[in-house]
Amino acid sequence: MNMKTESRIFSVEEYIRPSNGEPVRSVVLETNDSTVVVWHAHPGQEIAAHVHPHGQDTWTVISGEAEYYQGDGIVTRLKAGDIAIAKPGQVHGAMNSGPVPLIFVSVVAPGNAGFALSEK
Repeated sequence: MNMKTESRIFSVEEYIRPSNGEPVRSVVLETNDSTVVVWHAHPGQEIAAHVHPHGQDTWTVISGEAEYYQGDGIVTRLKAGDIAIAKPGQVHGAMNSGPVPLIFVSVVAPGNAGFALSEK
């Protein structure tokens, strides 16, 4: 039986898209269930504070460090190996505060969670 199977393994490295402008949102997979994205931010670059009104955004930091925005002026440090979870409607965003690129994987679920810019 020759069944074609869809790949379920993805390399973060293949989705890293450095940019000198705004950080690039590189989509790995988008379904009704979730959107999986790899982010790359150079030192000093920012992922603007935002919310997903109808979904959770989970960030797994692969490399680098950042100031992570949680809304109401609350900022905490994220570093490689950390997982940051923003529940539906919770503010999140980040500024790369370190000397090396910030690379993280974002999983937003469900896939139609919505998006709106917010205050830090």
